[in-house]
Amino acid sequence: MTARELYLRAKAQLTKAGVDSPGFDAARLSERFLGLDRSELALQGDKAPDEKKRQEFLEAVSQRAERRPLQYILGEWPFMSLTLSVGEGVLVPREDTAALVEALAARIGKGARGLDLCAGSGAVGLGICSIVPGAQVICVELDEKAGEFLDRNIARYPRFECRAAAGDVLRGPEQGVFPKELDFIASNPPYIATGELSALQPEVQKEPSLALDGGGDGLTFYRAILEKWAPLLRPGGALGVEIGDTQAREVTELFARSGFVDITVHKDLAGLDRAVTAAKGSTV
Repeated sequence: MTARELYLRAKAQLTKAGVDSPGFDAARLSERFLGLDRSELALQGDKAPDEKKRQEFLEAVSQRAERRPLQYILGEWPFMSLTLSVGEGVLVPREDTAALVEALAARIGKGARGLDLCAGSGAVGLGICSIVPGAQVICVELDEKAGEFLDRNIARYPRFECRAAAGDVLRGPEQGVFPKELDFIASNPPYIATGELSALQPEVQKEPSLALDGGGDGLTFYRAILEKWAPLLRPGGALGVEIGDTQAREVTELFARSGFVDITVHKDLAGLDRAVTAAKGSTV
């Protein structure tokens, strides 16, 4: 069977399995396991890959047809200018999260010090370091499995001043562990209401529930961040969070009641509400 025939077989199998983007996924798997991207499939697809590559490709396609996330199968995924290691136990970095990183980066200056709460793979913290010169970020993560990916990704970019720390965002910072007078706090917290988890796509349901479950109303982590972590910010320091696309009003109200000012909602590339940023008021 030629590489092109394998690609077409994979596309048909993924289509039948209900995968949203069967052509894209089949092409990415071809690139990873057969060593041929879409343009190379057109030019060299009449050649038959060796048996080892063929078996690895077909196994990867079977996993994808069972709705294992494509990112987990590939083992890494791009985010902004970065390539991040991912797998079972850590939330997949999504393009939408760039809206938070870019909006918060616009509020802080060179050498800014801050936290990335619920850090997961480190996408937010490392993303900030990639566009804010000299930024210093502590990435806070509770789950040990996610922490393994976080450590791996931080090690991948030694030029960034980024380090990992264990911490439970819902419990708040431990005395002496986290610095005060921070310039910013960022977070892509769990924000899906508990009752909505069962309705998520099969792929998303294979991601860690710890990184998805935002409590009964989806707002549990926002309240904890405002109550327990925001006091670490200096007056005028920036707070930025990712939100679900229907949560802008509720989250901005929480920010306002907590004394934050200059509250702004930012949209993702699809035009949906995706992030909220604000400045700590002088009376907070």
